Amino acid sequence: MLRLGAMGAAGAFLSSSASSNALPSLVLPAQPLPRTPDPLAFVAQAPAGIDPQLFARAKAALDQHKIAPRDSMAIVDFSQPSGDPRFHVVDLMNGTVESHRVAHGRGSDPDHSGFVERFSNDFGSYASSNGTYVTGDYYDGKYGLSMKVRGLDWSNYNAEPRAIVIHNAWYAEDDMIPIHGKLGRSEGCFAMSRKSQYEVMRKLAGGRMIYADKLA
Repeated sequence: MLRLGAMGAAGAFLSSSASSNALPSLVLPAQPLPRTPDPLAFVAQAPAGIDPQLFARAKAALDQHKIAPRDSMAIVDFSQPSGDPRFHVVDLMNGTVESHRVAHGRGSDPDHSGFVERFSNDFGSYASSNGTYVTGDYYDGKYGLSMKVRGLDWSNYNAEPRAIVIHNAWYAEDDMIPIHGKLGRSEGCFAMSRKSQYEVMRKLAGGRMIYADKLA
């Protein structure tokens, strides 16, 4: 058995050696595995309609929190009034943007001016929170199909226990604009029209990032 084993090993060695000598072109040096390109390398500048400083902050947050899905993200520009499409879904592969109207919390706008005056992470504040979010699970709630979000920063870490979510609402439908010039107010949630909500959830499901803030 030992002799047969040795002969088998020798035969295998000779066969391998002979194959290498006979087919030298197939013996190639090891090549490094190809790296998946970072989409942010393609979208170096803020797409049209998004403030460059806010876009830079969002890119930094994506890296800081090591968020894995990097094909798309959302930037909410709370510097803009609620009557403007300020919830921007950015395709990071090609730089295209889809923009939607979104309501803010009544605690952020006590005078109902249509502008965010303050942020809060506190329970009972009914305010919007600024910072980095990632999307969570779908669920069926008061407003029908909705989506949970989780806050990752000191300024919004209570988002999930405060039940801050993405949902649709009658006061966030587009027909509010010709009547009032602005949307109604939520209790801190990202409230949208039904059409916008479904488009946003479809694009951002699976732990994708939402970065919300204002510059002034």
